[in-house]
Amino acid sequence: MKFLIVTNAPTLQEKHKYVAYSPYVKEIDIWTKYVTKYKIASPNTYTQKLLKQEFKKQPELVILPSLEYKSIKHICYSLYKTPQILFALYRAMKWADHIHLRCPGNIGLLGCLVQIAFPSKIKTAKYAGNWDPKAKQPISYVIQKKILSNTFLTKNMTVLVYGKWKKQTKNIKPFFTASFREEDKIEPKLKAYTKHIKFIFVGSLVKGKRPLFAIQIIEKLKRKGYKISLDIYGDGVLRTALQDYCNAKKLQDQVVLHGNVKANEIKEALKHTHFCILASKSEGWPKAIAEAMFFGVIPIATPVSCVPDMLDYGKRGILIPSKLDEAVSKIEVALKNEKLLQEIAFNAAHWSQNYTLNTFEKEISELLAKK
Repeated sequence: MKFLIVTNAPTLQEKHKYVAYSPYVKEIDIWTKYVTKYKIASPNTYTQKLLKQEFKKQPELVILPSLEYKSIKHICYSLYKTPQILFALYRAMKWADHIHLRCPGNIGLLGCLVQIAFPSKIKTAKYAGNWDPKAKQPISYVIQKKILSNTFLTKNMTVLVYGKWKKQTKNIKPFFTASFREEDKIEPKLKAYTKHIKFIFVGSLVKGKRPLFAIQIIEKLKRKGYKISLDIYGDGVLRTALQDYCNAKKLQDQVVLHGNVKANEIKEALKHTHFCILASKSEGWPKAIAEAMFFGVIPIATPVSCVPDMLDYGKRGILIPSKLDEAVSKIEVALKNEKLLQEIAFNAAHWSQNYTLNTFEKEISELLAKK
């Protein structure tokens, strides 16, 4: 099978090998395990820090220009390059037996348009953003969702989305992302929530993930007399500002920024942690939450996208409002009921351990076997 991936995610070359963002590569390695050859149509440059990993099976790269709309100059450049991208995508899709779109994104939008010209080809789309029909999103995201869910324009395609939503077309399939295998399962141990309480944040240090909000929760709880700590794993443009904030507020003993580390280090940290904080403005399927739940870590999260469903509306985690004082009050109420917290931790682990890489790989192999 000739497999084509259309994505915004940059594919970079290092030492004659193609690399990309590590979590994305791990998933693509599973998809490409079942194909004979594949191409990735994507940009090949990226100027920011990136946790990179080499593809196990090396792709052939169809280089696409990056599209940006931040200024008049960027808009003019992007409009000038769009016909070139459309033509490159058409040629690549003509070559492929199976077309796989990664959405949302500017390249994903163009991919959604070009795939219309190939109604007989088997296609999948992974929509990694918020599929909530009521969510306020950029117009390009809305257009992608409308095209993908239109079975007249989008034929022979299975669209993988996070969460279960009402009134969806027949090609929409609720899906998930996994990080651990069956052999990683452990019976979560009962934890004490009355002594030193450990929190963790795992993710990019960017505004959308709201790492400062997580730090401020710890700051407020510390002032109230709780013995707590927060370990932050991840990197990004906010790292220096976050460290400066911790220094100014004298939180060095409570908050540690570890940067990017190997997955095994995070895995070990989760086994000894009580809570995972992720108060994002928007999410698709937040892997950081699902990974924490796998080891009985209680997620504390804002009710965006499919997160309320993941947390079973409070039975598998703590849903908090986006306002700091209200969020802290809700966490405090939970901390006063240790028995309930232990029940929540057990429910979280039991649910998350259903979504293993073994199950994920089986689902993908079935999608690729479709004729």
